[in-house]
Amino acid sequence: MGDDEARSWIRGDETAKQMLSRVLKDRAFLLIPPLHRVPLRAGNVVEITGASTSAKTQILIQAAISCILPKTWNGIHYGGLGKLVLFLDLDCRFDVLRLSQMLKHRLLQANWLGNGAWWQLEESNVKSCKSAEEKTKTVFDEELYASCMKRFLYVRCYDSLELLSSLKYFTVLQTLHYRIQQQEACGSQVGVLMIDSIGAFHWTDRLSSSLALETHNRKSLSLTNVVETIVQELKKLLLVHSLVVLATKGTIYKEKYPANENNRKVSSNDHFSGNVASKAQQPPFREFMPSSWQAFVTHKIIIRKSADYQSLQTGQQNLLAYSLEWLQPQLSRIDRFIVDDSGIVIVS
Repeated sequence: MGDDEARSWIRGDETAKQMLSRVLKDRAFLLIPPLHRVPLRAGNVVEITGASTSAKTQILIQAAISCILPKTWNGIHYGGLGKLVLFLDLDCRFDVLRLSQMLKHRLLQANWLGNGAWWQLEESNVKSCKSAEEKTKTVFDEELYASCMKRFLYVRCYDSLELLSSLKYFTVLQTLHYRIQQQEACGSQVGVLMIDSIGAFHWTDRLSSSLALETHNRKSLSLTNVVETIVQELKKLLLVHSLVVLATKGTIYKEKYPANENNRKVSSNDHFSGNVASKAQQPPFREFMPSSWQAFVTHKIIIRKSADYQSLQTGQQNLLAYSLEWLQPQLSRIDRFIVDDSGIVIVS
């Protein structure tokens, strides 16, 4: 960033009226399956919890593609939002080739269907899709592909202090803030902030807290204080930009209750003791994030392997099914999905 650009950023480039008009418009929107059951608004914080290899990152990638794609392009309906995505990778395992693969597949499939409503395909229709050889013969718009990839802003963090530093000083509020302003000048706005995964540094932060006790410097390295500061910086970001936060979180402890719906029956003793309501309100996993993060979250989702662990036959692949359940707000319906080369496909 040059001196003139730095000065212009410090001075600011919009009035309070312009800021309010930018933040308050386009506040409600729906994401694609499997996050389509609840309408999300700017300021919502969605926590996606699941064990390792439960397709949490795949859900983020699919939501990111829906965000960075335009609604229409050259007469073809893609059904996207045409907005920016900020992706904070705390696991340091993000596969950009997977993002590219799923985006190209979305472009090809939208061209093939002609209306972009690819998520409406059922499992039976997935089997009848064109073969990989036929798909490769279809030419997608390279300009559109490049435009979409430019809307995906990626940051990798290796510890909580680096995450805090990125949020507070360098990447998001300064460097990325400038990049965001440049993109918004071209008609793009921030749509989603993604964090994968918010609990990645839990054990290292706990160790740092215990070491701080020996040096009588607990406040500066406390797990609770670090998370509280991160939450405060995220709140400041939500005040500046009208966006939704999607954060994944691993279950580092064993689930308290079995995942199989048939085994989730309350015993007769619980009925007589009056513990049914209290158990229904408890999450099916042990919470380890500090209370400041829990209070910050507005929506909660849990991902499990399918209750019967049955693999589904789709074409020549043997794919494992997953179930998605909304815990907050609590919904009665549980969606079942698989992950193939094209992304996530709802099967029931």
